Amino acid sequence: MTTTSVRPPGPAAPAFPPGPPRPSPPRRSGAWALRATVVLGLAAVVVLWFTGAAPVLGTPGEALAGAGDLAGLLASFLVCLQLLLVARVPWFERAVGMDRLVAWHRSLGTTVLLLVATHVVLVVGGGALIEARTPWSEALTLVATQPDVLSAVVGTAIFLAVGLTSARWLRRILSYEAWYLVHLTVYVGVWLTFGHQLAAGTHFVASAPARVVWTLLYVATAAAVLTWRVALPLWQWTRHLVRVEAIHDESPTARSVWLTGPGVDALGGRSGQFFLVRFLARGHLGTAHPYSVSAPPRDGRLRFTVGALGDHSTAVGDLRVGTRALLEGPFGRFTADRARSAHVLLVAGGAGIGPVRALAEELWSQGRDVVVLHRARRADELAHAAELSQVPGLRYVPLTGRRTELGYDPLAPGPLRHLVPDVARRDVFVCGPEGMIATVVASARALGVPRSAVHHEELSLT
Repeated sequence: MTTTSVRPPGPAAPAFPPGPPRPSPPRRSGAWALRATVVLGLAAVVVLWFTGAAPVLGTPGEALAGAGDLAGLLASFLVCLQLLLVARVPWFERAVGMDRLVAWHRSLGTTVLLLVATHVVLVVGGGALIEARTPWSEALTLVATQPDVLSAVVGTAIFLAVGLTSARWLRRILSYEAWYLVHLTVYVGVWLTFGHQLAAGTHFVASAPARVVWTLLYVATAAAVLTWRVALPLWQWTRHLVRVEAIHDESPTARSVWLTGPGVDALGGRSGQFFLVRFLARGHLGTAHPYSVSAPPRDGRLRFTVGALGDHSTAVGDLRVGTRALLEGPFGRFTADRARSAHVLLVAGGAGIGPVRALAEELWSQGRDVVVLHRARRADELAHAAELSQVPGLRYVPLTGRRTELGYDPLAPGPLRHLVPDVARRDVFVCGPEGMIATVVASARALGVPRSAVHHEELSLT
């Protein structure tokens, strides 16, 4: 096992501490309300477009230009929605979870780019038909004569650049820091295109109420971003500035970082949740990264178990005791209150052992029957194995070896049923690599676990 330069071990956690069962808070879900709000917003945009466009759609050119206007309005509304989804608005996060918000944000990105392209093509094509010009001539005329069109072209180029950097093949090449800096420019793109909408949009030029409503949409979006992504994190950092108390190697590929400081307990983090952590040290200042707590927060301490998954997480081992850190959060719905059964199966792989270790403690403290399956390539990569194997009444099953070496996948339906015969009556929580999560979800469903009883969450915010 390797060692690092920061050597005081963290507070011992060999077994779960005694204490009364912790009740789960009531489960809340507002996903339906969020979806309904989005649908109503889209319907309102269509109504806004129709009331202004219906009287002037008499010719093919006017019909094309009108359809282009609708595409532009929808794209503008969805851009605001995209920003709101990742603005860390607490109600949104509690309703569906950060991972789903980020997934929706990604999906909407493709839709927005397609709508923006459609808007440009149809408006230029419709104008060319109306004015009997070539599309190229019409495009140059729009830029030269229409207000704020040039700024809108620059804003559109920014949208395209942001969308391009989100492509999977390019995202694998770019560092997180480079990707993040490019994405920050999207706010400039939104500002540049907003002026064009009010100055040249036929629906807004002729209607003061429409201008007011559209302006309020953008102002509300900006207020949400500034409040929850800037103001509140700054306020939280002034109250909850923490420092590194210790770093402890858990395995050759994972280490635990203990943080302590005033107000840590007041943060309210729960087992299975994660914080955005920004260490105030060279190489860490640029971005905050999501790390799950690997033990329930207590006594003014937080523990994160970090897997060596990239440059940033690997460099965590070089931090010094006393290094300050900024925390934002907690986030996530991968929590004990999702479980409805008294019997729970937890499956961990890689860095997923952190949140699973914390969840195991909370579920065990509630008196539930807990089974933990821990997947790793080698026995020495089983981080927290000593803690989990010492807990009375908790069944801990290490599953080591590559599939090519074993000749089978221990998390496939057959082996999983052999390991946990009553899996169909358990809630199943799984955290780990994407492929492992997919395998466990498919196996659990094949073995009769209801979809509502299978829980997983992705930490990536990209």
